[in-house]
Amino acid sequence: MRPQVGPRANNVRASAHVNYRGYMSDFDPVSAWAALLRTHAAVLPKVERALSSTGLPLSWYDVLLVINAAPDRRLRMTELGQQAVVSRERVSRVVTELEQAGLVVRQANPDDKRSSFAVITPEGRRRLRATAPTYLSAVKEHFLSRLTDDESKMLATVLGRVVTAEEAASAGTGSPAT
Repeated sequence: MRPQVGPRANNVRASAHVNYRGYMSDFDPVSAWAALLRTHAAVLPKVERALSSTGLPLSWYDVLLVINAAPDRRLRMTELGQQAVVSRERVSRVVTELEQAGLVVRQANPDDKRSSFAVITPEGRRRLRATAPTYLSAVKEHFLSRLTDDESKMLATVLGRVVTAEEAASAGTGSPAT
């Protein structure tokens, strides 16, 4: 195997693919996926650790953030499951925990008795605002500080394209053109 030199030497490669360099082209596109997974695994625990001092776990922060950004600061549980970063299976459990902590309430949906809304409480908004500086500082320190502004914009664009395509495919509307 030949050693990597020059600008390509900084590419993150999937460890499972390193042994196959001789069989692949100089760039392995799967390395982008591997880098995304490794970045997530490296950064997420550090953000969670930073938030531990606030008493608001990352899963709670995420759900509160999504509800707070919604019209009237409420979302149907199904919509919350689609928008929150926590798994759809965990959303109900996280909302129950937030409800027990007084940060969210569930309201019956007057238009559909089978569904309910998750609504952020004033205390939930207060805790979200109090935690935001810690969250943003951890994201800056462990992720954004490693990127230029142009790299951040490019990453947001390309990952946004993947999210849009996957959400469209899940909704049965097909994948938009890339």
